[in-house]
Amino acid sequence: MISVTGLAKIYQTGRVQVAALTEVSFGIAAGEFVAIMGPSGSGKSTLMNILGCLDLPTAGSYRLAGREISGLSQRELAEIRNRELGFVFQSFNLLPRLIAWRNVELPLIYAGIPPGERRERALALLAMVGLADRAGHRPRELSGGEQQRIAIARALANRPAVILADEPTGNLDTKAGREIMKVFTALHQEGKTIIMITHDPEIAVYAGRVLYFRDGRLRRDLLTVNPETGEALTARDLLDRLHGEEDEGEKEEERP
Repeated sequence: MISVTGLAKIYQTGRVQVAALTEVSFGIAAGEFVAIMGPSGSGKSTLMNILGCLDLPTAGSYRLAGREISGLSQRELAEIRNRELGFVFQSFNLLPRLIAWRNVELPLIYAGIPPGERRERALALLAMVGLADRAGHRPRELSGGEQQRIAIARALANRPAVILADEPTGNLDTKAGREIMKVFTALHQEGKTIIMITHDPEIAVYAGRVLYFRDGRLRRDLLTVNPETGEALTARDLLDRLHGEEDEGEKEEERP
């Protein structure tokens, strides 16, 4: 589904070059649920922008469903964003004047779907995320968790191949965050490919795999389930593995 090879992103600030990503390579198969973690400035958001066709790499290859993204025009990138990718943001990004189902139908308007089909599909998606009875409510009339579920429904409107979620539980309390992760888990079980940025190990362990970034480099690629025992990692287990292996990696780098 996704193949990234030797990816690099360099920003020019005056005479100074800042490497946001350096020699990043990984693959994500169709149907995987992958969490991206790392400290601030590690390159997570830059990577998500490239995967979401919002930005292009300075070097390297990014292939989505076998198609090289780097050489595409802005119009072609916009087409991919609208039809093949679904976005879920930390801040929901709902239009405050529109009721719930009208927010959900927005990507369908841009895709040229007829009004009747737009409404039918939007209402079905709201029902899928448990908000059929909130279809006529505006965002200010809904809780944060409900607003995020509307945002997820909107991300699914054009039946995308990949869902990109940037800190989807970052503005939610623990209970609402768990409800959102139940929705993502259900989508994963239906075969959706999900890539999620999170700083929270309690959220990351919902994914089947964690990519850990530091200083613009992919440092760790870990499964959250032991393939031999089938036992899932706890959040504490994940942190211990990330930081323990990170320390070992630093020792290797320090050796002459």
